Amino acid sequence: MRYYILVLFIGLSAAMSAQEQFRRGLDQYTFIPKGQWLTGVNVSFSQGSYDDFQFFIVENINGDNYSFKLSPMVMYCFKDNMAAGGRLSYKRSLIKVDGANVIMDSESSYDVDNLYSLSHSYSGMACFRNYFSFGRNKRFGMFAECQLEFGGGESKLCNGSGDDVTGTFERSYSVNLGVAPGLLMFLNNYSAIEVNVGVLGFGYTHTKSITDQIYIANRNSKSANFRVDLFSISFGVVFYL
Repeated sequence: MRYYILVLFIGLSAAMSAQEQFRRGLDQYTFIPKGQWLTGVNVSFSQGSYDDFQFFIVENINGDNYSFKLSPMVMYCFKDNMAAGGRLSYKRSLIKVDGANVIMDSESSYDVDNLYSLSHSYSGMACFRNYFSFGRNKRFGMFAECQLEFGGGESKLCNGSGDDVTGTFERSYSVNLGVAPGLLMFLNNYSAIEVNVGVLGFGYTHTKSITDQIYIANRNSKSANFRVDLFSISFGVVFYL
C-alpha cells in the first residue's frame, strides 16, 4: 500500500513540475513605445455620370453623383502598445437623376424624373488601441481598436418639378459601439499603412422625417453585427511622431 502511495506522489510531483515548466511562448515586445503621438487623415472622393445607363430593372438612367469624406485622427500612446484618442468624420454625397425607367415586367413599369438627393453626416469617435507585434518584428504588427461613436446627419430628397414637386427632409442621430481589428506596416520610422475591418458592433439610430412640410414620421433602428463586414474595410496612412 505504501508503495502505491509513493508512486502516486512521485507521479503528481512530476506532473506539477512539468506544468510549472510549460510556457505558451506568447512573449510581448514593445511595438509602439510610450509617449508617441499618432495622427493621420482619410480622404476619399468619387464622382460619376450616367448616360442611358442600365442597372438590372432600371433602364435609361441619366444623371450624375459624387461623394466626399474627410476623417482626421489623433491618438496618444499612454503606455507601451496602448493608445487612446479620437477621430472626427464628415461625409457629403449627392445623387441627381434626370430620368430613368423602372421596368418590373412587360406590363408593369414607371418613370422617374428629376430625382435629387443631397445628404451630409458628421460624427465624433473615441478610440482605444492595443498593439501586438509579430515576434521581434518592428515593421509588421496588428492592433485591436475599440470604438464609441456619436453622429448625426441631414438629408433631403426631391422628386418632380414645378407644381408636382414633392420632397422629404430627414434628420438623424446615431450611437455605435464596435471593435475593429487591423494590420499595419511601417514604411519608415514615422509613417505606416493601416487596414482595419469591423467585426463586432452595436448601433442605434433615430430618424425624423418631414414630407412636403406636412407629414411627420419617426423611426428607430437597432443593429448588432457579429461578422466580418466587407463594406467597413478602411485603409489609411498614419504618422507616428
